[in-house]
Amino acid sequence: MLYIVATPIGNLEDMTFRAVETLKTVDYIAAEDTRHSKILLDKYQIKTPTISFHAWSDERKLEQLVQMLTDGKNVALISDAGTPGISDPGFLLVREAAKRDIKVVPIPGASAVISALCASGLPTNQFIYLGFLPVKKGRKTLLESLQHEERTIVFYESPHRLLKTLGELEQHFGDRQIALARELTKIHEEYFRGTAKEAHEHFTKKGVKGEFVVMIGAIAKGKHHHESEDFVAG
Repeated sequence: MLYIVATPIGNLEDMTFRAVETLKTVDYIAAEDTRHSKILLDKYQIKTPTISFHAWSDERKLEQLVQMLTDGKNVALISDAGTPGISDPGFLLVREAAKRDIKVVPIPGASAVISALCASGLPTNQFIYLGFLPVKKGRKTLLESLQHEERTIVFYESPHRLLKTLGELEQHFGDRQIALARELTKIHEEYFRGTAKEAHEHFTKKGVKGEFVVMIGAIAKGKHHHESEDFVAG
């Protein structure tokens, strides 16, 4: 059986009882970074053997894990933070397991996308998640295609690209309301709510640290982004 186990996105207290019990009882834990995961495993006295499985793992590592599952071993998949399979290679293992009729069981928990959205103040009944934006090729085209999006837009951004991205959001989305979340569940957790221009001014003065979840409010249905911004749910 393959367990997809969500782990904390910052605060180690956010582990669920079920997640801890699962990690203690499986045969192996496939971890994105075994050294990083050791901090969490040590805290909860989890002694289960770990195997590395990350974006740079080759086909042999994938086949090794699939073979373990085929041989009747129970494997738990964890990422460095949050829910595996979201913007990481976990889906490759899930896909292979599903192809071979190996049972896949999600153990739900922390997710940066959902955590950020629920406290953003933006409409959450419909949203689209983009992962990380393209660094170069296709970036401008993607942003242009989203100018009339009627759902809340969510993506991740790294600290060294944030100011550039905010400048692009101002260009493409004007005064549309946005929200940014950083250091979620940690001591320096911060939300910023306003326009892209205001956010750019704020983080230029304050400095940029930590990974960000960027959320762009939905355009009012039937309106263009440069018109009056009366936001509605949906």
